[in-house]
Amino acid sequence: MCGIVGLFLKSDDLRPKLGDMLTDMLITMTDRGPDSAGIAIYGDEAEGRIKVTVQADAPETAFAGLEDALEEAGFAASLKVIDTHAVVTLPTEAEEAAVAWLEARGLRIMGVGSTMEIYKEVGLPRDVAARFGLRDMGGSHGIGHTRMATESAVTTMGAHPFSTADDQCLVHNGSLSNHNQMRRKLARKGVLTRSENDTEVGAAYISSRIAEGATLGEALEGTIDDLDGFFTFVTGTKTGFGVVRDPIACKPAVMAETDDYVAFASEYRAFADLPGIDAARVWEPEPATVYFWER
Repeated sequence: MCGIVGLFLKSDDLRPKLGDMLTDMLITMTDRGPDSAGIAIYGDEAEGRIKVTVQADAPETAFAGLEDALEEAGFAASLKVIDTHAVVTLPTEAEEAAVAWLEARGLRIMGVGSTMEIYKEVGLPRDVAARFGLRDMGGSHGIGHTRMATESAVTTMGAHPFSTADDQCLVHNGSLSNHNQMRRKLARKGVLTRSENDTEVGAAYISSRIAEGATLGEALEGTIDDLDGFFTFVTGTKTGFGVVRDPIACKPAVMAETDDYVAFASEYRAFADLPGIDAARVWEPEPATVYFWER
Protein backbone atom coordinates (compact mmCIF):
# COMPACT_ATOMS: atom_id res chain seq x y z
CA MET A 1 0.00 0.00 0.00
CA CYS A 2 1.43 3.38 -1.04
CA GLY A 3 0.17 6.91 -1.49
CA ILE A 4 0.63 9.05 -4.59
CA VAL A 5 0.11 12.77 -5.14
CA GLY A 6 0.58 14.92 -8.21
CA LEU A 7 -0.07 18.55 -9.05
CA PHE A 8 0.14 20.22 -12.47
CA LEU A 9 -0.30 24.00 -12.36
CA LYS A 10 -2.11 25.78 -15.16
CA SER A 11 -1.79 29.12 -13.39
CA ASP A 12 1.70 30.62 -13.03
CA ASP A 13 0.43 32.57 -10.04
CA LEU A 14 0.50 29.34 -8.03
CA ARG A 15 4.10 28.42 -8.89
CA PRO A 16 5.58 29.79 -5.63
CA LYS A 17 3.08 27.64 -3.68
CA LEU A 18 3.72 24.33 -5.46
CA GLY A 19 5.96 22.82 -2.78
CA ASP A 20 3.66 23.92 0.02
CA MET A 21 0.58 22.40 -1.62
CA LEU A 22 2.33 19.16 -2.53
CA THR A 23 3.74 18.82 0.99
CA ASP A 24 0.26 19.05 2.53
CA MET A 25 -1.02 16.46 0.05
CA LEU A 26 1.91 14.13 0.78
CA ILE A 27 1.60 14.36 4.56
CA THR A 28 -2.11 13.57 4.32
CA MET A 29 -1.18 10.26 2.64
CA THR A 30 1.25 9.24 5.44
CA ASP A 31 -0.74 6.27 6.69
CA ARG A 32 -0.66 4.74 3.21
CA GLY A 33 3.13 4.40 3.41
CA PRO A 34 5.12 5.66 6.40
CA ASP A 35 8.53 4.11 5.74
CA SER A 36 9.85 6.60 3.16
CA ALA A 37 8.80 9.51 1.00
CA GLY A 38 9.92 11.48 -2.00
CA ILE A 39 9.00 14.26 -4.33
CA ALA A 40 9.99 15.49 -7.78
CA ILE A 41 9.77 19.23 -8.39
CA TYR A 42 9.85 20.77 -11.87
CA GLY A 43 11.16 24.29 -11.45
CA ASP A 44 12.86 26.96 -13.53
CA GLU A 45 15.10 26.02 -16.43
CA ALA A 46 18.55 27.53 -16.87
CA GLU A 47 19.29 27.59 -20.59
CA GLY A 48 22.22 25.38 -21.53
CA ARG A 49 22.50 23.91 -18.03
CA ILE A 50 21.56 20.53 -16.55
CA LYS A 51 20.87 19.60 -12.92
CA VAL A 52 22.08 16.32 -11.42
CA THR A 53 20.52 15.53 -8.04
CA VAL A 54 22.72 13.23 -5.94
CA GLN A 55 22.43 11.63 -2.51
CA ALA A 56 24.91 10.51 0.13
CA ASP A 57 24.46 8.73 3.47
CA ALA A 58 27.27 10.83 4.96
CA PRO A 59 26.77 14.23 3.29
CA GLU A 60 29.19 16.07 5.57
CA THR A 61 32.01 13.99 4.13
CA ALA A 62 30.69 13.33 0.64
CA PHE A 63 29.86 16.95 -0.19
CA ALA A 64 32.84 18.57 1.53
CA GLY A 65 35.05 20.01 -1.19
CA LEU A 66 32.85 18.59 -3.92
CA GLU A 67 32.46 21.87 -5.78
CA ASP A 68 36.24 22.40 -5.84
CA ALA A 69 36.76 18.81 -6.98
CA LEU A 70 34.30 19.33 -9.83
CA GLU A 71 36.20 22.42 -10.91
CA GLU A 72 39.51 20.57 -10.79
CA ALA A 73 37.96 17.82 -12.94
CA GLY A 74 37.06 20.42 -15.56
CA PHE A 75 33.36 20.78 -14.84
CA ALA A 76 32.05 24.34 -14.62
CA ALA A 77 29.57 23.36 -11.94
CA SER A 78 27.74 24.96 -9.04
CA LEU A 79 26.55 23.04 -5.97
CA LYS A 80 23.42 23.35 -3.83
CA VAL A 81 23.44 21.10 -0.76
CA ILE A 82 20.13 20.25 0.93
CA ASP A 83 20.46 17.73 3.78
CA THR A 84 21.53 14.36 2.31
CA HIS A 85 21.06 15.59 -1.28
CA ALA A 86 22.94 18.00 -3.50
CA VAL A 87 22.03 19.51 -6.84
CA VAL A 88 24.99 19.82 -9.19
CA THR A 89 24.30 22.29 -12.02
CA LEU A 90 26.63 22.23 -14.99
CA PRO A 91 26.70 22.68 -18.78
CA THR A 92 24.33 20.33 -20.60
CA GLU A 93 27.09 18.89 -22.77
CA ALA A 94 28.94 17.70 -19.65
CA GLU A 95 26.04 15.55 -18.40
CA GLU A 96 27.29 12.07 -19.32
CA ALA A 97 30.83 12.62 -18.10
CA ALA A 98 29.67 14.33 -14.91
CA VAL A 99 27.21 11.57 -14.00
CA ALA A 100 29.95 8.94 -14.43
CA TRP A 101 32.36 11.08 -12.37
CA LEU A 102 29.84 11.56 -9.55
CA GLU A 103 28.97 7.86 -9.43
CA ALA A 104 32.66 6.98 -9.31
CA ARG A 105 32.87 9.07 -6.10
CA GLY A 106 30.15 6.88 -4.55
CA LEU A 107 27.31 9.39 -4.91
CA ARG A 108 23.85 8.06 -5.77
CA ILE A 109 22.07 9.64 -8.71
CA MET A 110 18.48 10.59 -7.86
CA GLY A 111 17.65 12.25 -11.17
CA VAL A 112 18.90 14.44 -14.00
CA GLY A 113 17.07 17.20 -15.82
CA SER A 114 17.04 20.79 -16.93
CA THR A 115 14.05 21.50 -14.65
CA MET A 116 13.61 18.41 -12.43
CA GLU A 117 14.99 17.90 -8.92
CA ILE A 118 14.23 14.74 -6.90
CA TYR A 119 14.39 14.49 -3.12
CA LYS A 120 13.65 11.23 -1.29
CA GLU A 121 14.62 9.57 1.96
CA VAL A 122 13.62 7.01 4.54
CA GLY A 123 11.22 8.40 7.14
CA LEU A 124 7.78 9.91 7.60
CA PRO A 125 6.62 12.30 4.86
CA ARG A 126 6.41 15.13 7.40
CA ASP A 127 10.03 14.63 8.41
CA VAL A 128 11.32 14.13 4.88
CA ALA A 129 9.54 17.30 3.71
CA ALA A 130 11.01 19.31 6.60
CA ARG A 131 14.55 18.03 6.01
CA PHE A 132 14.52 19.19 2.40
CA GLY A 133 12.50 22.37 2.87
CA LEU A 134 9.95 21.19 0.32
CA ARG A 135 7.40 23.80 1.35
CA ASP A 136 9.65 26.57 0.07
CA MET A 137 10.12 25.06 -3.39
CA GLY A 138 8.29 26.52 -6.36
CA GLY A 139 7.68 25.23 -9.85
CA SER A 140 5.21 24.33 -12.55
CA HIS A 141 4.35 20.79 -11.43
CA GLY A 142 5.45 17.93 -9.24
CA ILE A 143 4.70 14.41 -8.09
CA GLY A 144 5.20 12.73 -4.72
CA HIS A 145 4.96 9.35 -3.04
CA THR A 146 4.70 7.83 0.42
CA ARG A 147 5.93 4.25 0.50
CA MET A 148 5.00 0.97 2.12
CA ALA A 149 7.87 -1.29 1.04
CA THR A 150 6.85 -4.47 -0.76
CA GLU A 151 9.33 -5.14 -3.57
CA SER A 152 12.59 -4.02 -2.01
CA ALA A 153 14.20 -2.97 1.25
CA VAL A 154 13.42 0.25 3.11
CA THR A 155 16.24 2.33 1.66
CA THR A 156 16.71 5.65 -0.09
CA MET A 157 17.24 3.88 -3.41
CA GLY A 158 14.03 1.92 -2.90
CA ALA A 159 11.97 5.07 -2.39
CA HIS A 160 10.00 6.85 -5.12
CA PRO A 161 10.11 8.80 -7.46
CA PHE A 162 12.30 6.87 -9.87
CA SER A 163 13.98 8.55 -12.81
CA THR A 164 15.60 6.77 -15.76
CA ALA A 165 15.79 9.63 -18.27
CA ASP A 166 16.29 13.39 -18.22
CA ASP A 167 13.32 15.26 -16.75
CA GLN A 168 11.23 12.07 -16.49
CA CYS A 169 10.20 10.26 -13.34
CA LEU A 170 7.54 7.88 -12.03
CA VAL A 171 5.65 7.06 -8.85
CA HIS A 172 3.65 3.86 -8.49
CA ASN A 173 1.06 2.23 -6.27
CA GLY A 174 0.80 -1.52 -6.79
CA SER A 175 3.07 -4.37 -7.81
CA LEU A 176 4.45 -5.61 -11.13
CA SER A 177 4.73 -9.37 -11.58
CA ASN A 178 6.96 -9.37 -14.67
CA HIS A 179 9.43 -6.67 -13.64
CA ASN A 180 12.46 -9.01 -13.63
CA GLN A 181 11.66 -10.22 -17.13
CA MET A 182 11.16 -6.65 -18.31
CA ARG A 183 14.37 -5.58 -16.58
CA ARG A 184 16.30 -8.11 -18.67
CA LYS A 185 14.60 -6.95 -21.88
CA LEU A 186 15.46 -3.35 -21.12
CA ALA A 187 19.06 -4.25 -20.24
CA ARG A 188 19.48 -5.84 -23.67
CA LYS A 189 18.49 -2.44 -25.11
CA GLY A 190 21.10 -0.75 -22.96
CA VAL A 191 18.55 0.62 -20.45
CA LEU A 192 19.87 -0.15 -16.96
CA THR A 193 18.25 0.26 -13.54
CA ARG A 194 19.99 1.04 -10.27
CA SER A 195 17.67 -0.66 -7.75
CA GLU A 196 15.66 -3.85 -7.25
CA ASN A 197 12.39 -1.93 -7.11
CA ASP A 198 9.72 -2.87 -9.66
CA THR A 199 8.71 0.76 -10.04
CA GLU A 200 12.07 1.69 -11.51
CA VAL A 201 11.41 -0.90 -14.23
CA GLY A 202 8.14 0.88 -15.01
CA ALA A 203 9.99 4.18 -15.24
CA ALA A 204 12.62 2.63 -17.52
CA TYR A 205 9.95 1.10 -19.75
CA ILE A 206 8.24 4.47 -20.24
CA SER A 207 11.47 6.37 -20.88
CA SER A 208 12.70 3.72 -23.33
CA ARG A 209 9.47 3.93 -25.32
CA ILE A 210 9.76 7.71 -25.49
CA ALA A 211 13.41 7.40 -26.56
CA GLU A 212 12.21 5.15 -29.39
CA GLY A 213 9.87 7.88 -30.62
CA ALA A 214 6.63 7.24 -28.73
CA THR A 215 4.69 10.13 -27.25
CA LEU A 216 4.07 10.21 -23.52
CA GLY A 217 0.51 9.02 -24.15
CA GLU A 218 1.69 6.14 -26.33
CA ALA A 219 4.29 5.11 -23.76
CA LEU A 220 1.67 5.05 -21.02
CA GLU A 221 -0.67 3.04 -23.22
CA GLY A 222 2.12 0.52 -23.73
CA THR A 223 2.28 -0.19 -19.99
CA ILE A 224 -1.24 -1.64 -20.18
CA ASP A 225 -0.14 -4.30 -22.68
CA ASP A 226 3.44 -4.96 -21.62
CA LEU A 227 3.52 -4.68 -17.83
CA ASP A 228 1.73 -7.36 -15.81
CA GLY A 229 0.36 -6.84 -12.33
CA PHE A 230 -1.68 -4.08 -10.77
CA PHE A 231 -0.61 -0.47 -10.87
CA THR A 232 -1.43 3.16 -10.81
CA PHE A 233 1.33 5.14 -12.47
CA VAL A 234 1.82 8.89 -12.26
CA THR A 235 4.68 10.14 -14.40
CA GLY A 236 6.31 13.52 -14.64
CA THR A 237 8.03 15.01 -17.67
CA LYS A 238 9.58 18.38 -18.42
CA THR A 239 6.29 19.68 -19.83
CA GLY A 240 3.61 17.87 -17.85
CA PHE A 241 2.41 14.75 -16.13
CA GLY A 242 0.34 11.68 -16.96
CA VAL A 243 -1.73 9.02 -15.22
CA VAL A 244 -2.61 5.44 -16.12
CA ARG A 245 -4.19 2.54 -14.20
CA ASP A 246 -4.11 -1.15 -15.03
CA PRO A 247 -7.28 -2.78 -16.47
CA ILE A 248 -8.44 -4.03 -13.05
CA ALA A 249 -7.71 -0.75 -11.27
CA CYS A 250 -7.84 -2.17 -7.77
CA LYS A 251 -5.68 0.62 -6.34
CA PRO A 252 -7.51 3.79 -5.27
CA ALA A 253 -7.15 6.95 -7.35
CA VAL A 254 -8.94 10.25 -7.73
CA MET A 255 -8.36 13.37 -9.83
CA ALA A 256 -9.50 16.98 -9.64
CA GLU A 257 -9.30 19.77 -12.19
CA THR A 258 -9.93 23.50 -12.02
CA ASP A 259 -8.93 26.42 -14.24
CA ASP A 260 -5.76 26.70 -12.12
CA TYR A 261 -4.51 23.12 -11.75
CA VAL A 262 -4.91 19.37 -12.25
CA ALA A 263 -4.38 17.23 -9.15
CA PHE A 264 -4.02 13.52 -8.52
CA ALA A 265 -4.10 11.61 -5.23
CA SER A 266 -4.69 8.12 -3.94
CA GLU A 267 -7.51 9.49 -1.79
CA TYR A 268 -9.75 12.56 -1.99
CA ARG A 269 -8.74 13.79 1.46
CA ALA A 270 -5.38 14.86 0.01
CA PHE A 271 -7.26 17.57 -1.93
CA ALA A 272 -8.92 19.09 1.15
CA ASP A 273 -6.68 22.18 1.38
CA LEU A 274 -6.26 22.88 -2.34
CA PRO A 275 -7.60 26.29 -3.39
CA GLY A 276 -10.94 26.12 -5.17
CA ILE A 277 -11.37 22.38 -4.61
CA ASP A 278 -15.05 22.90 -3.76
CA ALA A 279 -15.67 23.97 -7.38
CA ALA A 280 -13.34 21.42 -9.03
CA ARG A 281 -14.37 18.68 -11.40
CA VAL A 282 -13.58 15.52 -9.45
CA TRP A 283 -13.54 12.01 -10.89
CA GLU A 284 -12.02 8.57 -10.59
CA PRO A 285 -9.70 7.82 -13.52
CA GLU A 286 -10.99 4.93 -15.62
CA PRO A 287 -9.15 1.59 -15.81
CA ALA A 288 -6.75 1.13 -18.74
CA THR A 289 -7.18 4.78 -19.73
CA VAL A 290 -4.40 7.31 -20.20
CA TYR A 291 -4.71 10.88 -18.94
CA PHE A 292 -1.98 13.44 -19.47
CA TRP A 293 -1.53 17.19 -19.50
CA GLU A 294 1.30 19.19 -21.00
CA ARG A 295 2.27 22.84 -20.99
